[in-house]
Amino acid sequence: MSLTSGAIPVLVAVALPFLAAALVPLLWRVLGERTGYAGAGVALVSFSLLAGELGREGTVAVPWIPSLDVALRFHVDGWGLLFALLASGIGVLVFLYSATYMHGERGLRRYYGSLLAFMGAILGVALAADLVALFLFWELTSVASFLLIGHHDGDAESRYAARMAMVVTVVGGLFLLVGFLLLVVASGRAFGTETFDLTAMLANADAMRAALRETGLFLPALAFVAVGAASKSAQVPLHFWLPNAMAAPTPVSAFLHSATMVKVGVYLLGRLRPLFLGVEWTLLLVTLGLATMVVGAVLAVASTDIKELLAYSTASHLGLMVAGFGFASAAGAETGAFHLFNHALFKAALFLVAGIVAHEAGTRRLDELGGLRRDLPFTAVVAGVAALSMAGVPPFNGFYSKEYLFKAAYEAASAAGGLWWLYPTAAVVASIFTVLYSARFLALFFGDRPEALGEVHRPPATMLAPPALLAAVAFVVGLAPGLAVDVAVGAAIDATAVGAPEFDPHLPTELSPPVAMSVVSLGVGASTYPVYGRVHRAIRRARASAPALRPNWWYDRTLGGIDRVGAELLPRIQTGLLRTYAAWALGAAAALVVAGYVAAGVALPTEVGVDAPPATLVVLAVALVGAVAMTRAPSHVVGVLALSLLGFMVAVFYTLASAPDLALTQLVVETLSLLVFLLVLEKLPEYYGELDRRLALRDAVLSLGVGAAVFLTVLVSTRGPDGETALARYFVEKAVPEGGGTNVVNVILVDFRAFDTLGEVAVIVMAALSVLTLLTMRRRGESP
Repeated sequence: MSLTSGAIPVLVAVALPFLAAALVPLLWRVLGERTGYAGAGVALVSFSLLAGELGREGTVAVPWIPSLDVALRFHVDGWGLLFALLASGIGVLVFLYSATYMHGERGLRRYYGSLLAFMGAILGVALAADLVALFLFWELTSVASFLLIGHHDGDAESRYAARMAMVVTVVGGLFLLVGFLLLVVASGRAFGTETFDLTAMLANADAMRAALRETGLFLPALAFVAVGAASKSAQVPLHFWLPNAMAAPTPVSAFLHSATMVKVGVYLLGRLRPLFLGVEWTLLLVTLGLATMVVGAVLAVASTDIKELLAYSTASHLGLMVAGFGFASAAGAETGAFHLFNHALFKAALFLVAGIVAHEAGTRRLDELGGLRRDLPFTAVVAGVAALSMAGVPPFNGFYSKEYLFKAAYEAASAAGGLWWLYPTAAVVASIFTVLYSARFLALFFGDRPEALGEVHRPPATMLAPPALLAAVAFVVGLAPGLAVDVAVGAAIDATAVGAPEFDPHLPTELSPPVAMSVVSLGVGASTYPVYGRVHRAIRRARASAPALRPNWWYDRTLGGIDRVGAELLPRIQTGLLRTYAAWALGAAAALVVAGYVAAGVALPTEVGVDAPPATLVVLAVALVGAVAMTRAPSHVVGVLALSLLGFMVAVFYTLASAPDLALTQLVVETLSLLVFLLVLEKLPEYYGELDRRLALRDAVLSLGVGAAVFLTVLVSTRGPDGETALARYFVEKAVPEGGGTNVVNVILVDFRAFDTLGEVAVIVMAALSVLTLLTMRRRGESP
C-alpha cells in the first residue's frame, strides 16, 4: 500500500478515536450532553475512511522498536476491514443512541471518552499486523470495557461485573501473550530470524505450521491462543462474565457485547486460522464452540431478564462462529465470517430494542412484559426482523450462516464418522433452543399484555432510528445475501479460508442434509414453545440443584480463596521488620530463577573443573575463611571485619584476573561500606543478643537457596555445553563490531555493562538495607 493511496486514511481512522477521547473534556465544556453526537461524527469519519479502502489490500508500518522489528504495522484486507467497518459503523449508531438514552446520567465525560478509546482499540485489533501492537490494542479493549461495564460505579453489581470482566479477559490476555511469543520463536525457525510481523507469518503459513511442529510448539501455541480467544469471546467455561456484564448501560451492551469486544476472540481465530488449521485445531475449536452454543442457548431459555437472555444468546452465537472457524472445510470459514457479520446486525438491534423497552416500560423482567406491539408498534417490527434473524428463520440473514454451519458439521461427520456425528447433533440441539428463546423475545411484543404493566411511552426518533437501520440492513441481507458477499463478506472469507472458496448463499430449492437439519430445528423449536414455561422452570431447577456447575460459583470461590490466603500471609510478610522483607524478596527471587531454569530445561555443564593458578586458589581460600568467620563472629565489629575481608579478597581476585578497573571499583565500594558500617556500629551494642535458633535456621536455609541460585546462574551463563565460556565469547564477538570501539574491555564496560550496573546497584541496596535494619533494631531494642 503506498503512502498516498491508503496509508494515511488507515492511520487516521485508527488514531482519530484516541485523539477524540483525549479531547472529550474540552468537547464536554462546549457541547455538554451533545458530546454523543460528536462521538458519532468521529465514528462516521473512521467508517468513511475505511470504507474507501474496500477492495484494496496492503500494509503500512510506523517504526516503533526497529531493533526488534516491532512497528505499529497495520494490514488492510477483507477480514480486517469487515470487522473494522462493523465496529465503526455500529459505533455511529451507538453514539447517536447514547445521546438520548444516557440523558441525565452522571459521569458522561468518562463514558464518552472510554467509548471512543474502546472503538479505537477495536479498530487497532482489526487492522494490527504486528503481534506486539495487536496485543496492546487487545489489552486496551479490556481496560476500556472495565470502565464502561462499571459505569455505574456507585452500584455494587456494576463494580462486581467490571472486576469479573477484567479478571477473566486480562488473565486470558496473558495466555494469549505466551501464545504470541511461541509464534515468534517458531518464526525464527521458519524465516531464520525471529519476527513479530503477523503479515509475514500468514503469507508463509505452511512454513510457520511446519516450524511450530518441528519445534514442538504447535499444541502449546494453539492452546494458549485458544484460551486467550475463549476468554474474550465468552466460550465455555469462561462464558459467565458476559451475562454479568449486562450491568453496563444498554448502549455499552449493544456495542461491546454484541458487535465488537466479544467478537475480538472470534476475529483472532479467523485471522490465525491459516497458521493452525489441522486436526488438533478442528477438535479443539469445534468442540469448544458447539459446547458453548448448546450451553448458551439452554441458559438463555432459563433467563428471566431481557438483557440476560440476549447475553446468553450472544455466547451461544459466538460458539457458532468459533465452531465454524474450527471446521477445516470452506463452509467453516464461510460460517464464521458470514455469521460474524449477520450476528452483529441483528444482535446490536436487539440490544438497542431491549434498551427501548427498559427505558419506556421501566422494567427488563420477562414475566412483567408482553403485548408491547400496541404501545411500540414500530419497535415491534424492528424486534420481529431481528428476532427471526436470530432464530435462523428463512429468508432472514441469520438463516444463511447457520445453514453453512449445518453443512460444515454434516460434511465433517460424514467424512470421519463415529463420534463426529455428535457435532451436527449438538448444532441441531442448540438451534432448537435458539428458536425457543427467540420466540420468547418476540412474545414481549406479540403476547398478552400484563395488567400490572403501566403506561409505555413511545421512544424518541434518536433511540428508534439506530436499531431500525440495523434491522433494515439485516432484512436486505436476508433478501439479497449475495449483495453482502460482493461488498464485504466475500473478501473476508477469502482472507480466512485456505484456498479460494466459491461462496454463494441462497435459499435452498431442494432437500439436503443441512436443509433437513434446519427443518428439524425450526419444527421442534416451534412445537416446543407452548411448553416453554415448563422447560424454563426445569432448567432453573437443575441450575439451582447443582451450584458447582455454575462458573460464577467457581469464580467466587476462587477469589474468596485468594482473599483468605492473602489474609493469612499478610501478617507473616508485612511484619514491619526489614529482615523479613529482605528474606521474602531474596527467597522469591532465588525461587523464580531456579524455576525459570527448570521450566526452560536449561542443561548444566557435564564437566566442571577448577583451572586456576595457585595465587587465585589462595585468595579464594582466604575469602572462604572470611565467610565462615563472619558466621561465627562474636560481635558486630568482628562480623563486619570478616565480611570486609571477603570483599577485599574479591578485589584481589579481580586483580589476578587482569581486571584492575573492577578491582579498584571493588576496593572503593568495600572501603566505603566498611566505614559506613563502623560508623553505624558506634551507636549499637558491642555484642550480639541471644540468638533465635528458629530465625538462624531460616536465614541459613535462605542463604543456601540464594547461593545455589547464584551458583547455577554462574554455571549457566559462563559455560556452554562444550565447556567454553559462552558469555565471554559473545562479548568478544559482538563488542567491537557492534560497540564501535577498538578495545574489547572498554567497549564491554561502556556498551554492555547492564549486568555490571545491576550488580553495583544491588550491592548498594543490600548495604543500605543492612544499615537500616541495624538502626531499626536498635531503636526497637531488638537483637539482630
